Amino acid sequence: MLIHQNVFRVRIADLGPTIDAEPSESNGILADALHSDRAEYISIDLRCKDQVLQAFQGAEVVFHMAAPNSSISNYQLHHSVNVEGTKNVIDACVEQKVKRLIYTSSPSVVFDGVHGIIDGDESLPYPPKHNDTYSATKAQGEESVLKANGAKGLLTYCIHPSSIFGPGDRLLILSLVVTARAGKSKFIIGDGNNIYDFTYVENVAHAHICAERALAFEGTVAEKAAGQAYFITNMEPIKFWEFMSLILEGLGYERPGIKIPTAVMMPIAHVVEWTYKLLGPYGMKIPQLTPSRIRLISCTRSFKSSKAQDRIGYTPIISLQVLFYFHNKRGLKRTIESYPHLRAEHRLKREGPSKASVYLGSGRDRRQQRDWSSTESGCLVLGCPD
Repeated sequence: MLIHQNVFRVRIADLGPTIDAEPSESNGILADALHSDRAEYISIDLRCKDQVLQAFQGAEVVFHMAAPNSSISNYQLHHSVNVEGTKNVIDACVEQKVKRLIYTSSPSVVFDGVHGIIDGDESLPYPPKHNDTYSATKAQGEESVLKANGAKGLLTYCIHPSSIFGPGDRLLILSLVVTARAGKSKFIIGDGNNIYDFTYVENVAHAHICAERALAFEGTVAEKAAGQAYFITNMEPIKFWEFMSLILEGLGYERPGIKIPTAVMMPIAHVVEWTYKLLGPYGMKIPQLTPSRIRLISCTRSFKSSKAQDRIGYTPIISLQVLFYFHNKRGLKRTIESYPHLRAEHRLKREGPSKASVYLGSGRDRRQQRDWSSTESGCLVLGCPD
């Protein structure tokens, strides 16, 4: 979207040695921009301030989207990136005289793992105890970004995009397929009536652009928008398990139908988590069945985006109705069609390790290699004036 605007030269910073583009992007606008120097990629670790300082040279705006994989239960990792790394980002913005910093936070910063959230808004406080270390450290990073607003001319802004999905997703879709191929997709945890706000990835990108434009305005528009956090959704709450069913059915798997009470699953999840803490250092892959994950998928979590509408002019540009019910009710057409290799009819034809095992973890070395680059949102993006 930044490249389409043709306002900035875009610099992408991430942990990997090269840009990790999807095969479908090889001939797209991003590839063209990289070849024509309208965009560039640099490899940095945001835990190293010197690298961050170098990456931010000449930047006018920074979009900070880097975070560890939220499913990894590792406080030291989460704190080093979400707290210390974010402090490096803030310090580098100030020292390099960056004008605007947009931070991709998470709605989980207001979720305690116990109480559901219905139509939550920005008045919700941080809970005394978060659902996991990822959420707790994201909240700390967010606080730092908001407090930095106004520091030597820097304007800051935080976004809470709720449950991002879309083409290229490496968390939600792949974990669902792993579950389905293990024969476990038939189960619903909880009563199946919990409501969620899922947000299509293009709407999340659009929200970032809206935020940047609002902060770029002179006067009251920027003043009203800056230094605050905003929930971003598709503005179309849906039952969590209905959404999962549409994805699974679209890929040719069985729709969930057997309900298991949360109280039955929690003791099992605690045993699984304990086992991972014991065997993780020896190669056990990250489990999907953990207490924090059970709480996430069995609680209602819906949020209002009215403040973002009012302050930055955000409105979703692609609706769930279009994604779900048009195109012969195939459901999530754009997302599903980006994963032909994950369809049910291909599950017996694969040779070698699956993409699911690669991205979700097949041992200690792989997990360490991708420990914070496969994320809720992926990297740092910097806008540099022409």
